[in-house]
Amino acid sequence: MKISYNWLKEFINTDKSPEDISQILTGIGLEVESLEKVQAIPGGLEGLVIGYVKDAQQHPNADRLRVTKVDVGGTEDLQIVCGAPNVAAGQKVVVAVVGSTVHPTAGEPFKINKSKIRGEVSEGMICAEDEIGLGDDHGGIMVLDADAPVGSAAKAYFKLNDDYLFEIGLTPNRADAASHLGTARDIAAFLKIGINKPDVSAFKVDNQDRTIPVTIEAEAACPRYASVTITGVKVQDSPQWLKERLAVIGVRSINNIVDVTNYVLHELGQPLHAFDADAIAGNQVLVKTYAEGTTFVTLDDVERKLSADDLMIGNAEEPMCIAGVFGGAGSGVKESTTAIFLESAYFNPVSVRKTSKRHGLKTDASFRFERGVDPNITVFALKRAALLIQRVAGGVISSEISDIYPAPVEPFAVEVTYKNIDRLIGKAIGQDTIKSIIQALDITMVNETAEGLSLQVPPYRVDVTRDVDVIEEILRIYGYNNIEIPTQIRASLNNSQRPEKDTVQNAISELLTANGFNEILSNSLTSSSYSDNLNNAVKLLNPLSSDLDIMRQTLLYSGLEAVAYNQNRRQADLRFYEFGKTYFFEGGKYVENQRMAVFITGAIQHEQWNQKTGTVSFYHLKAIVDGLLGRLNIADYTVEEIQDQEFAYGLQYNFRGGKTLVKLGAVLPAALKKTGVERDVFYADFDFDAILALVKKNKIINKEISKFPSVRRDLSMLVDTAVTFGQLKQIAQKTERKLLTEVSVFDVYQGDKLPVGKKSYALSFTLQDEEKTLTDKTIDAIMQKLIYNFGKEVGAEIRK
Repeated sequence: MKISYNWLKEFINTDKSPEDISQILTGIGLEVESLEKVQAIPGGLEGLVIGYVKDAQQHPNADRLRVTKVDVGGTEDLQIVCGAPNVAAGQKVVVAVVGSTVHPTAGEPFKINKSKIRGEVSEGMICAEDEIGLGDDHGGIMVLDADAPVGSAAKAYFKLNDDYLFEIGLTPNRADAASHLGTARDIAAFLKIGINKPDVSAFKVDNQDRTIPVTIEAEAACPRYASVTITGVKVQDSPQWLKERLAVIGVRSINNIVDVTNYVLHELGQPLHAFDADAIAGNQVLVKTYAEGTTFVTLDDVERKLSADDLMIGNAEEPMCIAGVFGGAGSGVKESTTAIFLESAYFNPVSVRKTSKRHGLKTDASFRFERGVDPNITVFALKRAALLIQRVAGGVISSEISDIYPAPVEPFAVEVTYKNIDRLIGKAIGQDTIKSIIQALDITMVNETAEGLSLQVPPYRVDVTRDVDVIEEILRIYGYNNIEIPTQIRASLNNSQRPEKDTVQNAISELLTANGFNEILSNSLTSSSYSDNLNNAVKLLNPLSSDLDIMRQTLLYSGLEAVAYNQNRRQADLRFYEFGKTYFFEGGKYVENQRMAVFITGAIQHEQWNQKTGTVSFYHLKAIVDGLLGRLNIADYTVEEIQDQEFAYGLQYNFRGGKTLVKLGAVLPAALKKTGVERDVFYADFDFDAILALVKKNKIINKEISKFPSVRRDLSMLVDTAVTFGQLKQIAQKTERKLLTEVSVFDVYQGDKLPVGKKSYALSFTLQDEEKTLTDKTIDAIMQKLIYNFGKEVGAEIRK
C-alpha cells in the first residue's frame, strides 16, 4: 500500500521527518518496506526555467524552424532553434537549458546538449507540455501567463512539491489502515495528538429535481447503501493538484469525476462508484442478484457470465455494476455525462471476495471491501466526494442523501482485565497508560472496575473482537521495543533427535555452495496444470489466483520456473538446489514429504580465454549426487534405470527394502515446455526423509591411514547390453567384502566390432589389507572369484 507523506500531514500536525514517521509506522505494526523521495511529475522539472522570447526569426535553412533569442535571467540571451508553429516574440515559455534532463510524458528522458540544427547553434529547448510531463498536448510550445517571472525555476512556478512515498506491507487483518486516514489514526495514537478530518459541513442539498430511488433486495450482501445525485457537472481533465496527488501514489488520472472517487478511496478508505444518471433505465436502482449465466460487459469491455450469487447494482432493465468489484461499460461516466448518481456502500466482505475470485477481478475497491471497510463512514465519504466533485466539475446536489441502513453494525463488546493485560504484555505499564492508549485508538470505555474495563470497539477495527486483540492493540501503540528483555529466562531442556535436520541440511548446503550452486526458495503453492494426478493433490479452497491453486507435488516445476526466469535474463549457466516439502492427499489424510532437488543446466564452467568449456551432462549431475551421498557416508544402495514420468532418462538409487533414495536424470521436454525453459536441464530429486533416516544410523569411526599399499587390477569383459555397471559393482562387492575397497569403470565400448547385443566394460578393482601387504596368491584368488561370479551372474566373457 502506498502512502504519501504530504497527504498524511493533512490529517496530523507533526514536524516528524519522513524517516521518523517510517520508524513509527514499522514500530506500531505497519511495516514500511520502502521510503523514497518522489515527484508527481517525473524529473520534477529540475533544471527547467521560465524564459522570455525576445525575438523569433525564420531559420535561413529550414521553412519550419525559427531561430529565437530567449532571456532566461542570465547575463546573456540564449539562441534556441524551435520548430513549434506557435512560437513568437513576447511569449513567456518553459526553457530546458543545456545540461538539464527532460522527462516526456511518453518515451525515455533525454539530456539537452548544445547543438547545431541546420547550421544554426541551439542552446536549449523551448518546451511543449508533453515534452516535460505536464500533459499530452504536442500542438505547440507552452505559452505562460505574462506575469511569469523570467529566470525563475519552472518547478516553483508550477508549485511542484517534493513528496515522500511510504510502501507499507499491509497485513490482511489491518483493513482499518488501508487509507491515509487509517494510517494517520495509528500515528496520532502513538504521538498522542489529535487528527484532522476533512470538513464536510459545507454540504447542502440544492434541489430535489433528480431523486433516484434505491431498493435493496439482498440485504445480507449489502447491509448499507447510501447515494446522492449531482446534476450540471462537466466531465473533463482533473485540475493539476488532483492529478499530482494521485500520481504520487501511482494512480493514473482518468477524468475529474473518476479521479475524485479514487481520491476519496485512498483518503478515507471508502470505495465509491459514480454512475451516469442518464444511463439508469427506469430512474431506479436495484441492489440484487441476477439469474445464473446472465451476461454483463464490464468496464474493460469483457463480457462475463454472472453467477446467481454475484451481487449487482442494476436499473429497472439490466445490471450496471458488479457490487464492490468493477463497473459496467454502459453505465460509467463519459465525456458527455452531465448528471451522476454517486454510490457509497458497505458490502458483505465474503460476498465481494467470492465474486472477485470468481471473475478473476482484483481492484482497489474489492481489496478493501473483502477485508472490511468502516460501515459508519459511508455518508461522510459521500459528502466528501460530492463537495470535491462540485469543486472540480461544478454541478448542484439534486437529491437528498438516500441512506438505507436497516440493521446498523454494532460495535464489538469486549471485556479486558488489567491482570491479563500485564500478563500478556509481560510488563505492568500502568492503568493510566492503558486507558490513554485505548482512548487514542477510538475505543470507547463503557465501564471501569478495579479489575478491568468494559469496551466498545468501533466496527472499522475488524480484527479487534476479543480481549487478546485489544491487548495486542495496546502493546502495538505502547511499543514492542519498550518491553525490556528479562534478565532471567526459564527454560526446560529437551532431548532432540540426532542428527538434527538442520545439521544435515547445512552440511549438504555447504558442499553444494562450495561447488558453485545457489540455493533457491520457492512458493509451496503452484498451478494445477503442473499436476499429473489431481486426485491426490491438496487443493486450495480460496486460491489467490488460478496459477496458485494447489500445493506442489514435486519440486521440479518451481525449480524450472527459477531456471526460466534466469535464462530469460541472460543467465544460462545455472546450478540450483532447494530444500522443501511436497504435499499429497492420500487415504483420506494429508501427507507432507521432505524433499531436496538439484538442478544443473548450461556450461560446465564460465568461458575463459585459456580453456574450452562444454555443456553439462547427465554424468556431471551423477557426480554431484554421488559426492553428496559420499559426504553423508551413505553407500549401501543399488542403482537401476529410472522409470518415471518426470525424466526422459536417468537412474534411481534404492536402499534396502526397495525404497527410492534419489532419482536423477534429464527432464522431459514436455516439462521444459510448460515452464518456458529452452535448454536441457538435469535434475535430481532426493527423499530427504530417507536421507535423515540413513544418516541417523551412521557411526563415525576414526582410523589411521593404512601403512600397507593398495593394489589395482583391471578386467575387460563382454556383457549383454542390458547389463549395467551398477550390477557388476554389486556382484564385485558381494564377492569380496573385506579387501575390495573400490570398483570403477574406465572404458565402455559398443560398436560393430562386437557381436550384436553385446558391449564391452573395462573395470578397475582396488584391493587393500589394513593389516598386511597383499600377496600375488591372495590377489589372484580374489580376481578368479570375481571372474567366476561375473560369468555366473550375468554371463560375462573376459577379454584377453
